[in-house]
Amino acid sequence: MFTAADFIPKTYSSTIENGNFEWSAPSNIALVKYWGKKDNQIPANPSVSFTLKNCKTITKLAFEKKETESVTNGFSFDLLFEGKPKEDFKPKIRKFLERIEVYLPFLKEYHFTIDTHNTFPHSSGIASSASGMAALAMNFMSLERKLNPEMTDEYFFQKASFLARLGSGSACRSVKGNVVVWGEQKNIKGSSDLFGVEFPHTIHENFHNYQDTILLVDKGEKQVSSTVGHDLMHNHPYAYSRFSQAHENLDKLIPIFESGNIEEFIKVVESEALTLHAMMMTSMPYYILMKPNTLQIINAIWKFRAETKTPVCFTLDAGANVHVLYPENVKEKVLQFIKNELVGFCQNGQYICDEIGDGAIAL
Repeated sequence: MFTAADFIPKTYSSTIENGNFEWSAPSNIALVKYWGKKDNQIPANPSVSFTLKNCKTITKLAFEKKETESVTNGFSFDLLFEGKPKEDFKPKIRKFLERIEVYLPFLKEYHFTIDTHNTFPHSSGIASSASGMAALAMNFMSLERKLNPEMTDEYFFQKASFLARLGSGSACRSVKGNVVVWGEQKNIKGSSDLFGVEFPHTIHENFHNYQDTILLVDKGEKQVSSTVGHDLMHNHPYAYSRFSQAHENLDKLIPIFESGNIEEFIKVVESEALTLHAMMMTSMPYYILMKPNTLQIINAIWKFRAETKTPVCFTLDAGANVHVLYPENVKEKVLQFIKNELVGFCQNGQYICDEIGDGAIAL
């Protein structure tokens, strides 16, 4: 069984003065939701997600060794977002560096320039912190691999997922794999609270190239941050039942993925989405993160599915935007439905077409 101490390096065999790396890391959409966490970004329940392909963060990390005397001055970095300095992002990055320093003890020895941008709106209910922290973790691991060239690929990706989690819990699911599990689950071999693992069971071809069209109902910043939302699960009246339900639903997905049973898949996924929002509505303080147009879209999807027998469903993150999930073989039909009936509920008619992807990529 892995412990966090396994990721603390003993010594490094090489040195490097300067250089740069660039990685893209995708967002992900949870099917079984993680909501509620313990200390050190440990999830209160396991989750499973589809890794996306087009919604991603692209981050370039340049680094230069500092003068010996300036190492004691602490972390040193510049942050550019979409080409411009972004001061209000810096506290989150600094906190991330503080959390991971014990695992990457070289961090104070370099000055970093972090140049990052998203292919989608940040802070709007698409997991931008997940893709952002995953991309940054991949870059830091690339630097550590230069210092320790003997590092195996398995360790590289596992530790990257572990580090990403310390920046944003769901970021650990954006490192590798099409379908990723995070959190200990007895029927998922190798599953861990410390990092995400690729779903180890058979996945039926029905779920290959699964589509996710994201309807941008509200592109503004989220009403409540994920951190605050997770904290509301402490002393929540339904917390225990919710955590049990997540384990049960993850178990249900194992035979669903194997058999290709999309009808049962839809039941689990939509129930999980509504449960997430039910938890928010029954916490103290309570929040309603859906907008009127979110509900209009959900009802339209249900009506369309009932009338046409098209296997399309929705899921939601902690926001108003709707992820429309469907198999590739009904893509044209569903996109026509979206254009005809759902675009009017989107802010400025905007939506993003995405599908299952493979995880982080070195550029």
